[in-house]
Amino acid sequence: MHENILEVVLRKNLFNLFIDKILDIPFWIKQVIYIKLMKEMKEAHCDVSIRENYKNFFSMYVPTLTFSGETELAERKCGLDNNIYTFLQCCADGLSIIEISVNTFLSMEEVAKYFELCVEQNFIKAPESKEVYAMAGYIAGKFRIGEYFKQKGIISADELEMAVLKYKELEDAGKPKKFADVMISMGYISKEQIKAVLVLKEESKKRFILDYNSIPKCEITHVNENQKYQEEMNNLKEENLKLKKKMLQLLELVKRNA
Repeated sequence: MHENILEVVLRKNLFNLFIDKILDIPFWIKQVIYIKLMKEMKEAHCDVSIRENYKNFFSMYVPTLTFSGETELAERKCGLDNNIYTFLQCCADGLSIIEISVNTFLSMEEVAKYFELCVEQNFIKAPESKEVYAMAGYIAGKFRIGEYFKQKGIISADELEMAVLKYKELEDAGKPKKFADVMISMGYISKEQIKAVLVLKEESKKRFILDYNSIPKCEITHVNENQKYQEEMNNLKEENLKLKKKMLQLLELVKRNA
């Protein structure tokens, strides 16, 4: 039986292969890459969170299957989409969110949606980290930006309600503003915080496809019954032709010796 190419890819863990290639680069090149990356992170206002809060990144979170998740993965009674079972299998294999994204060729937004669905269905445990929970919900489209900051603990429920009232008030007065701008004007969040989260949201829609040379090769054949029958018939015809040729040669020899 031939292996499914995705099973081979997951076993090889393309993300780790990619990271290993980067780590194998000479150190003086890494320094230049680091400097350029830090410049980009600063421009996106993501540098502080990287230094101080990387352990709570959604991308580095490793989901844990519940008993219900293990049972559904084994029995598949719900008849879910194959991508969900692939996601659950990745969780069972102990992969992080970023590894799941790269290895399955899904965007972070798509992975976040499967994550949220599986949490809601109790297939995976809800994360204890407020940051992980808030970011997953925001990227998946479950939370709007105000709710994201509330879930993260940056603003309170009362502050969010006040911002909503102010937003509606401006809209009714014919002076509409983006909700994020309303929260900034009320001093609840900063422009830098807004820019950072908007960058992550936009980038989550992109797919990251590695060089196809990194993908392990495996032979995949799909042969249906009609194809098998046709192949067998062609083989029989070829054998018959060979036999007829041999019979004609034997008859020719018999005639000569008669």
